[in-house]
Amino acid sequence: MTTSVQLPFVPRKVEQVVPFAALVENGPAQRLWQGHSMVVDALHGFAAAAGAGFRVPTGLGVGLLPFRHPLDAAHQVRSLALATGQPVVAGFGPAAPQTQAALRGEPYRSPLTACREYVEIVRGLLAGEHVERAGEYFTCDAQMVEVPAPPVEVGLGVLRAGMARLAGEVADVAITWLTPPDYLRDVLVPALTEGAAAAGRPAPRVVAIVPVALGRDSHGPVDVLLAGNGPHLQAAHYADMLRRAGVAHDPSDLPLTARRVVESGVLLHGDVEDVAAGVARYRDAGVDEVVLNTTGVCRLVGARDALADCRALVDALA
Repeated sequence: MTTSVQLPFVPRKVEQVVPFAALVENGPAQRLWQGHSMVVDALHGFAAAAGAGFRVPTGLGVGLLPFRHPLDAAHQVRSLALATGQPVVAGFGPAAPQTQAALRGEPYRSPLTACREYVEIVRGLLAGEHVERAGEYFTCDAQMVEVPAPPVEVGLGVLRAGMARLAGEVADVAITWLTPPDYLRDVLVPALTEGAAAAGRPAPRVVAIVPVALGRDSHGPVDVLLAGNGPHLQAAHYADMLRRAGVAHDPSDLPLTARRVVESGVLLHGDVEDVAAGVARYRDAGVDEVVLNTTGVCRLVGARDALADCRALVDALA
């Protein structure tokens, strides 16, 4: 299993990406990740860091389907691979129904169908194919200019068994967020395996983006989880995933819900040994790459402390 780092904030200046890219380049971390951004686009920030001399493997976890046509998505992620000279993981997800409706006029009737069409088009284009597809949600009749480039893995954001089975069929990587390790072991990984077997292909790699924090007297683990993932805990698709994972979700009491999520093993906190033990539980659940997410630390005490936590944990887990 490898260890990677999540950029713990949405950058407003590309220079803010550089210290975390330098951490990856100069240490044992595998990759630098960022989620969808409405300020500095994640792909632009990664490219800017490469221009500053820090060319590192990167991961998008995850870009949202309604914002980019799959041809543009394929072009953008391959362009990033060319700009950095490093492998890229391009993860995608359908977005919340409200976002889908805001950009499309209505939500996807079937998010699974939308994701299948999108990933198959992107993978075909990246493989050099002339993709001709008139789908329910995405149409493409195009081929990208052939040029040698570092590899791009195409991933899907996975929270529930249906998306996990689809990822097993069509994706290179399954990317999870806020998923308890037992739920990964008992539900998501078996569904990935089932989908891959049905398609006659190897199961995709599993990436878990996991909130982490080294112990501090000023803030407890519930504070850290709420600071880093409060909006996720209020979103319907995360609430449904947590209920399926056996975590009682109370929309009227977010601190109580956060405490229950912490108790499920999602937030890794304490000293270095405590966090390492939590990472081992994800490894034992079938995870191939754990991404250390210090967003809660960053929001509570600042980016410098978040970077220091990442550095200490990456070194200890190497």
